[in-house]
Amino acid sequence: MRRVVITGTGVLSPIGNDVKTFWENCLNGVNGVGPITKFDASKFKTQFACEVKDFDPLSFMDRKDVRKYDNFTLYALYAVDQAVKESGLDFEVADRRRAGVIWGSGNGGFETFQDQVLEFAEGDGTPRFNPFFIPKVLVDIAAGVISIKYGLQGPNYATVSACASATSALIDAYNQIKWGKSEIMITGGSESAICEAGIGGFNALKALSTRNEDRETASRPFDKDRDGFVMGEGAAAFVLEEYEHAKARGAEIIAEVVGGGMAADAYHLTGTHPEGEGAVIGMGEALKEAGITPDQVDHINAHATSTPLGDQSELIAIERLFGENPGLTISATKSMTGHLLGAAGAVEGLITALSCKYDAIPPTINTKEIEEEFSGKFSISLGKKEERKVNYALSNTFGFGGHIAAVLFKKFEE
Repeated sequence: MRRVVITGTGVLSPIGNDVKTFWENCLNGVNGVGPITKFDASKFKTQFACEVKDFDPLSFMDRKDVRKYDNFTLYALYAVDQAVKESGLDFEVADRRRAGVIWGSGNGGFETFQDQVLEFAEGDGTPRFNPFFIPKVLVDIAAGVISIKYGLQGPNYATVSACASATSALIDAYNQIKWGKSEIMITGGSESAICEAGIGGFNALKALSTRNEDRETASRPFDKDRDGFVMGEGAAAFVLEEYEHAKARGAEIIAEVVGGGMAADAYHLTGTHPEGEGAVIGMGEALKEAGITPDQVDHINAHATSTPLGDQSELIAIERLFGENPGLTISATKSMTGHLLGAAGAVEGLITALSCKYDAIPPTINTKEIEEEFSGKFSISLGKKEERKVNYALSNTFGFGGHIAAVLFKKFEE
């Protein structure tokens, strides 16, 4: 079996715009929440979010090119630029036919679609659409633009599985290398949906927290008083490489990807299965592919959005598969970053991989009192980071439609 390793990472997030800053802020429990600044949210039930801060696309791209892309693509390009630089790859030398891009996003050019339709509706009926309107909104366009920028001619497409999109992309990219189809894959996910339609739509679903007077603690995964998630935005990127290929060029290896599991709850349009059926299957498949048993997993970065039913079903699934394992530490990093929707799996996958590299598990902030049903059953990193050996770590993501994706990372060893 061909081994798949991570040789490059990049991030743009509510708590840091480079991997070093992002990781330090994760370990220190920095909260990315704040009042919504991207539009006037004064009439919305939710008036806060985890927005990207101090992002200037002109810092790495020409103004003419910036106008061609929606924010979700700009976010992707920014994170990928970091990952490629960290990997040290020279695509002038690498075989571009054996290098590809698989990118995840749940909504694609959501902001562009909203703005263009509103502009038309508020006009005199004359169709004056931006010539880049269609390519800006396509979910696959980020993958296409990344491949064009680096001249990569291998597999190139987008994955859309709602909030599991980026993890699905990561697993697919891992499989491309494992199966011998590629030597190098760029993967990850990006999302930019903090807009009137995004906040209003999730408010209508009653999925968002409405703690406007207490926004700092609104994202409180597993807490008995949780009332919904906090929306986030951003991107994270990985350069995956076949191990021998990376070794031959002397690349620094961050962690290894050893398993991926995808499944379906087959239960409800937006809700997770109350007994965690799909999650048990997905997590189990990831472990099975890696050839390990549940007791060997040291850490789970949970999907844990801070919704009442979702968090409960995930803990039920974890208990069903792992039992009451005192050697397993669970964290819920959406408490800091918010929920990045289709990009969540990339950002949380990055955190999980770094946990393996640095033997550190970020805290779960804001959570004060675990539901009585689960209190004492699990070791959850509440309030402060946990420094411990992390050989295997699992990242979970679940999406509307019942989509389940779990990816397993391992501390790299020669």
